[in-house]
Amino acid sequence: MASRGISVYGCGPDEAASFRAIAPRFGVVPTITDEAVSVSNVDLARGNRCISVGHKARLAPPVLRELSRAGVAYVSTRSAGYDHIDVDFARSVGITVGNVAYSPDSVADYTLMLLLMLARDTRSVLRRADAHDFRLGAARGRDLRDLTVGVVGTGRIGTAVVARLRGFGSRVLTHDRGPATGTEHVPLDDLLRESDAVTLHTPLTPETHHLLDRGRLARMKRGAFVVNTGRGALLDTAALADALESGALGGAALDVLEGEDGVFYADHRGSRLEFPLLARLQRLPNVIVTPHTAFYTERALDDTVENTILTCLAFEGISA
Repeated sequence: MASRGISVYGCGPDEAASFRAIAPRFGVVPTITDEAVSVSNVDLARGNRCISVGHKARLAPPVLRELSRAGVAYVSTRSAGYDHIDVDFARSVGITVGNVAYSPDSVADYTLMLLLMLARDTRSVLRRADAHDFRLGAARGRDLRDLTVGVVGTGRIGTAVVARLRGFGSRVLTHDRGPATGTEHVPLDDLLRESDAVTLHTPLTPETHHLLDRGRLARMKRGAFVVNTGRGALLDTAALADALESGALGGAALDVLEGEDGVFYADHRGSRLEFPLLARLQRLPNVIVTPHTAFYTERALDDTVENTILTCLAFEGISA
């Protein structure tokens, strides 16, 4: 980034405001567009070796090839995961792909909120209250201190979730590819059999695609909860819907969903939404679906913007 410039694609108004406020502190000039990067707008990157993209941007070989021809050498995704980018092809055309870290508190807080909502049947409570039915529900809620919670993935977010669960007095089981300290770290099948609730915080890779498939969902306790604030495809969503409809599982809270691209972050009121699996889930009173919003806090947004700039500077060997 000899010119200390960065082209920022898929940038909403709030992100744009943060880039304009933060970039000057590092002597960086951002070129900002709300359009997702595509072959047709690669010219916006010319002159800048670093570009930033959002987590919804699909960077397939044709786009990456054109970016390379335009002189782009580094793509920074404003997310922890980069399953939306063909990293191997990027490498083959001389482009390095990097992600950014942001405060894990946003997703960790949201995860606990969703778990509490499941444990207290909050969706049904709110629906009854909105209809002016103020009777107590048929089933009593459960205290988190009485639950065994399985945390799959013990990176920064998973570790932050564990810390919060300890504050509530829950028994916590963890599973990850590497060792973990200070928790009951167990094989995945043991975690599924023993947990009253399972929350997913592992990256989406070919190995973790449908990590909770039909077979593993069947190993879970009857009436257990599933929370997913990671990536939609960590779950076999059709199998999850079957388990919920049969009563094998007690509820699910999903901030991410297979097939969410083109659906989440858009206003579909007044139009027919062709998403049968979503409709199937939303018909169930013990399912909460939110539109990939767990990360969306002021602190996390500013962290993401600042760390995007810092990773680009580091790639160029420029000290901040």
